Order: sequence, then C-alpha cells, then structure tokens
Amino acid sequence: MEKLTMRQQKALKTKQKILDTSLYLFGRKGFNNVTVDEIVQVSGTSKGAFYTHFKSKHEVFLEKFKEIDNFYLDFMKKMPEHIDASEQILKLTETQMKYLRDYLGKDLIRTIYTNAIDPNTSQFLINESRPYFNIVHKIVEKGQENGEFKNTISPDRITNLVTRNIRGSLYDWCLYEDEKYDLVQESLDVIKLLLEGLKATNS
Repeated sequence: MEKLTMRQQKALKTKQKILDTSLYLFGRKGFNNVTVDEIVQVSGTSKGAFYTHFKSKHEVFLEKFKEIDNFYLDFMKKMPEHIDASEQILKLTETQMKYLRDYLGKDLIRTIYTNAIDPNTSQFLINESRPYFNIVHKIVEKGQENGEFKNTISPDRITNLVTRNIRGSLYDWCLYEDEKYDLVQESLDVIKLLLEGLKATNS
C-alpha cells in the first residue's frame, strides 16, 4: 500500500474529527438540532474542511455506514465456511447487534432512524447495494444451494425478510428507555423463528 503523505494524513485526521464530532452532537441533540457551524466550532475545524469531506450533514451518516459495513466485511472473513448458512446468519446477527449496541449506542441509533424516515434524505438503511445486504444475500444463496433453505422463495426475498427483521429489532430497542429489552437476544429470537420457517422440508 502506498504510504500517505503528511498532507493526506492530516486530511484524514480532520475528516475523522469532523465525523466523530458530528455523530456525538447528533446523538446528544438530535440531527435536526445540529448545524454545520456548530460541528466545525466544536471540532475545531472550518466550514471549508467540512465541505471538502462531506457534501452535507446527511453524508456523515453515509460515511458512518461505510465503516459499519467494513466491520461486517472484516467479520465475514473470519467466519468458518463449513458451518451452516443458518448459523452464519445467527453469528452475523449477534455480532452486528453487539457492535451497534456497544459501539454506536441507543442515542445515535435513534438519531439514525429519525433521520432515515425523512423522505428527503438518502435511504441508506434500505440501500440494497450496501455490503451488508450482499453479505446476507450470499449466505442465503449458500443455504439454498446446500438444501438448507427452501428454493420456493427467492434469495432476494429472504434477504429482504432477514434485514427487515433486523431493522425492526433495532427500532423496538430504540423505543425502550430502560434495559428490559435485550437487543441481542430479542434479535436472535426473531431471526431463529424466521430461519425455522425457511428450512427446506428435507433438511
């Protein structure tokens, strides 16, 4: 890999500072209550620097989802290939929910969901070109190829069902103010039921 120049390293640090500050402020105050002026003031950067790296506040979310998807891609590289597709989906779900719970946190997830329902924003949560959707789709195809899942339902449809249930679990988690809702366990319970219904009759 080509070594970055000092100028490039500085630019990356500035971008990360803007990203971290933006997400911190979004989580504390809500997306619509944070301005670009406040982001650059708190981050100690400039408007010019902000717009060099991000076209708008919404692009900050897109950048964060790139990081999240890269986490999933790295995780899948370590996934044992010999285990069943169902087990792969469960392992991915468990790791995903722990990551979102512990690394992003409920306040930021709430902000992401609030922003996502705005029809004028980029629909990154349901963007099927994201690596996350491709990961689930490949696992589903594997499950159908080895006779584990029904072939009467398209892999696109199964992928849609899995990812929709994950979004639903996250949304429910955001509704609870206390810790009674166990995000990881609730998500696994829902996905287990879904996978049970997807089993091929001869598996």
